[in-house]
Amino acid sequence: MSNTGSATTPRIADQVNEFNEGFTAQIGPEFSKVFDDEQSALRAAGVPADAVQPGDTVVEATLLTPQGAEVSLAETVGAGPAVLVFYRGSWCPYCNLTLKTYQAELLPRLRERGVALVAISPQTPDGSEASVTNGSLEFPVLSDPGNVLARALGIRTEPSAEARAVHTELGFDVADSNADATGDIPFPTVLVVDHDGTVVFADVHTDYTTRTEVDEIIAALDLLEAPESPEA
Repeated sequence: MSNTGSATTPRIADQVNEFNEGFTAQIGPEFSKVFDDEQSALRAAGVPADAVQPGDTVVEATLLTPQGAEVSLAETVGAGPAVLVFYRGSWCPYCNLTLKTYQAELLPRLRERGVALVAISPQTPDGSEASVTNGSLEFPVLSDPGNVLARALGIRTEPSAEARAVHTELGFDVADSNADATGDIPFPTVLVVDHDGTVVFADVHTDYTTRTEVDEIIAALDLLEAPESPEA
């Protein structure tokens, strides 16, 4: 699997490293330690045992468009394979740079294959609209109020109490962005699903500063589209 980025957009991991340098300098060592400790605890806990994995089926769900209209996941995805991206919200800088990278580097390659790309978060429709506007996104960005779909997939979590306290100090509370006014969020997750909703690739990131690289998603699609070997 190639880990090289394109000539135009660096790998997400490289963008994260660059962002973290400036962010740490901006918020100072005390607040940075809180987030570092949170990330360490998340990595240590690992992916939940009941989290979605290949072979599972994605349940049908009613989601909201940025305009507040109800839409089913099935009609959004259509008849072909799809890439589903679960992210925390437009308030999350790691989510924003990831979605922008997928817009620039992943979407064109998915369009060539007839594969849908859909991003899903628990935030309000206004938050989804902010994600679309900030990233100039051309793929569906939907709200999952109450994390109904994220719960069904076993990827619901929430910031630590200490991290939320720092959020407050920085003038932000995730509950103000979520459609159900809670602090619940999904682990950043990418799923590749077949035309029948079967998960063929699942990448759940407990550490929200890490994300699924474009090449990993394309490699999963290559395996999905590869013809089966004839039986001997």
